[in-house]
Amino acid sequence: MNKVNIHSCPICGGTRLERALTCIDHYATGETFHLCRCGDCGFLFTQGFPAEAEIGRYYDTPDYISHSDIRKGAMNAAYHWVRSYMLGRKARLVAREAHRKEGRLLDIGTGTGYFADTMRRRGWQVEAVEKNEGARAFAKERFGLDVKPESALKDYAEGSFDVITLWHVMEHLEHLNETWERLNRLLTEKGVLIVAVPNCSSYDAQKYGAYWAAYDVPRHLWHFTPATIQQLGSKHGFILAERHPMPFDAFYVSMLTEKHLRHSCTFLRGLLTGTLAWFSALVSKERSSSMIYVFRKKKG
Repeated sequence: MNKVNIHSCPICGGTRLERALTCIDHYATGETFHLCRCGDCGFLFTQGFPAEAEIGRYYDTPDYISHSDIRKGAMNAAYHWVRSYMLGRKARLVAREAHRKEGRLLDIGTGTGYFADTMRRRGWQVEAVEKNEGARAFAKERFGLDVKPESALKDYAEGSFDVITLWHVMEHLEHLNETWERLNRLLTEKGVLIVAVPNCSSYDAQKYGAYWAAYDVPRHLWHFTPATIQQLGSKHGFILAERHPMPFDAFYVSMLTEKHLRHSCTFLRGLLTGTLAWFSALVSKERSSSMIYVFRKKKG
């Protein structure tokens, strides 16, 4: 297997890289992967992950819900309930942060197309891209969306979009710095970039350690905190304008983690941890299981 080994931090360029955790791929292969942390800026990332051309088999499982849309089981039912609720919240967040009720929006990593369809029905001109062929086919059949493959990103003109969204996608993208450079060029001068990612400094991440389901190796390559993603955005000409917690994520992630740990009563155990994480995020939103970050381009 062709692996990507990182010798300097993608954010700060530091070379003091220390092994922090060893995690298991619970979804597809049972393989182990190491997480390394930059000794200078604290950025955490998966070391030795499969190269882009080979990582597809790690997604090739019916349990990967963002591509398969499965609904069987309590945890998947909870996922769909939360997603339905969050679609409205995300749409309102976009309108509020963009200061407009309609415009040109690009949704990267749209999955099965639920968010793109929501925004289109609210009057937005929506472009959507997705790497997984099966997910693109689902979006076409279910919503009539013409979702383009990831390669289409290079075809859009600079300044094409008022809003770009990546909902739990940034952590999957191999070419991290190149992606941020492209996002900056695709946005208008007053455009808004909205990125949602897991937060590895969250209450539930600290509780579960290497078993935390949101490490999701090797599909998740980068493991952000509020500090490291702000530093990454600044590096590429963005300012962090807002941060919003995603407290519901702690419930699903905790239930999934309990399942990986092979504990009994996984639903109830996950519910308890999710509740504790919820209260932790109320005290400090920076401890939320996942965070939504709103970036704006630096003036000049």
